[in-house]
Amino acid sequence: MASKSSAGLQSSFLSVLSILSKSSPYAVSTERETESDILTGYKNYIYIETDIEADFKRALTSARPNEIIFLCGSSGDGKSEILTRYSQQFKSTHDFHLDATHSFSPNQTAIEALDKRFALFKQGSKPLVIGINIGMLGNYAEEGNEQHQEIKASIKAFLDNNSSSIPANHTYLDFEKYPKFTLSQQSCSSEFASQFIARLTAQTLDNPFYALYDREVTLRGHTTLTANYALLGLESVQRNVIALLLKARLIKDQFLTARALLDFVFQILVMDGYLFDNLFSGADNELLEQIQGFDVSNIHTRHIDEFVLQFGLGIEDEGFTSLKQQVKSFGVFDVSTASSYLRMVYLLKDEAQFSNAYTDRLKLDFDNSLVDLYADVWLLHHRFDGSPQQRKQLNKFYKETLIAAIHRYCNRNSPALDKDQYFISELNRFKTAVELEVKPSFSGIQSNGAGKIGSFNAYIQVDGDLLKALPISINLLELLVKINQGYRPNKHDKNAVLLLDEVIEQIIGVANRKDTLFILNRDKRYKVVNEDNEYFEVSGI
Repeated sequence: MASKSSAGLQSSFLSVLSILSKSSPYAVSTERETESDILTGYKNYIYIETDIEADFKRALTSARPNEIIFLCGSSGDGKSEILTRYSQQFKSTHDFHLDATHSFSPNQTAIEALDKRFALFKQGSKPLVIGINIGMLGNYAEEGNEQHQEIKASIKAFLDNNSSSIPANHTYLDFEKYPKFTLSQQSCSSEFASQFIARLTAQTLDNPFYALYDREVTLRGHTTLTANYALLGLESVQRNVIALLLKARLIKDQFLTARALLDFVFQILVMDGYLFDNLFSGADNELLEQIQGFDVSNIHTRHIDEFVLQFGLGIEDEGFTSLKQQVKSFGVFDVSTASSYLRMVYLLKDEAQFSNAYTDRLKLDFDNSLVDLYADVWLLHHRFDGSPQQRKQLNKFYKETLIAAIHRYCNRNSPALDKDQYFISELNRFKTAVELEVKPSFSGIQSNGAGKIGSFNAYIQVDGDLLKALPISINLLELLVKINQGYRPNKHDKNAVLLLDEVIEQIIGVANRKDTLFILNRDKRYKVVNEDNEYFEVSGI
């Protein structure tokens, strides 16, 4: 490698990184790959053993002759990678069906291929291992041959989360049960993404990627590619990149697969711009397409707008000048727009070596409080054990955010109603309302803790009646916060409004049983009380 020209080194570094691309032949593992292939060696270096792989390995080693192991998930999540790694090692003791979306001949459907595989399994003496998409599992449960009815019933039980009806000799390992993101009190992270990026950029010559990078910088100096690699090597940058991926998961409901992540890293490294611009480019990658919506250069605050104006006028603060000089050591030279600098400050905002009073003022405007609030409340639901401290914390969220927003939304046409009064209807300019006690149901929360990070179920009771669980995503949480700030929902909030309308409908159902009704007309208020169904007492006249 030392004998190659500097141009050759550039193409070498780029070609090695290209194994991360979704268009690379290395994007999907096959049994045709050989250990002698140089690029396969690079691929093996960055390989991360996940929890599902560890469980799969245990299932393989303990499998009985009549057992079926289903490794299932969605496209690009890494099934083929795991299956390829173990199919050769266990081929003498196990039968493998590596891709259940394909058949073995043009005249055979994928369903028929599975029928045949199951028939051979029943005649043989080896455990069967199948790699299959969730969608294909559902198709087989409906269309598979009736001679395999017990397998079809098992698949249906798995898809219905009815574990008690799954036979003991059927093992399902589902990628969806191994979430790529975790929420904790300390941080919101992705162990898989963190380990991969850290391994790819580890500053040691044992890392063949870093060795190529180091050689190229030594011989040629920095290029945009090497600058991007150097920036991604900063732990603080890695955390901020993963924070963007988490926002895409929570706000855009974008799932993270292994293939999408590798292609994402490839794109932000090799595209023409610097890393901070590439992140918000919206290139041909599902993750980048979603992250584009979080472009910090679109934020408008006093400090940010002042920076843009000063940049346009050629006015430079001492702190900004210092930052421009510091990033040159990473190969960042040609930044020409205010938007690019804002993105750069955002990406480097947690890196101590770049911190100064000027950039710190800008960093305050990159607040991520919504994600932090969601993570805190999700964790409280997920870990709720009924302790007084947890009750106090959850009560604050329910009282000040959820119930307050429901009250404001219910009373949007009658904002003068008191705190515990809820608008019911209006006829001939006379409005009716009732007084209700709305509070969290801690028993509901304790018996149904949060599961997947995409949402958590909130439980409220009205005058002691438990309402149906309200699934709260980060988007609904954002709407609740905005309602409490005076925002009026519109047609763009349709999905969230439907959930709120359903809650109001349940509240009105409880309200209709009340014996006390408030009637309002302009500045006049009347209170009507049903006294034991014998007579009505009216006050306020």
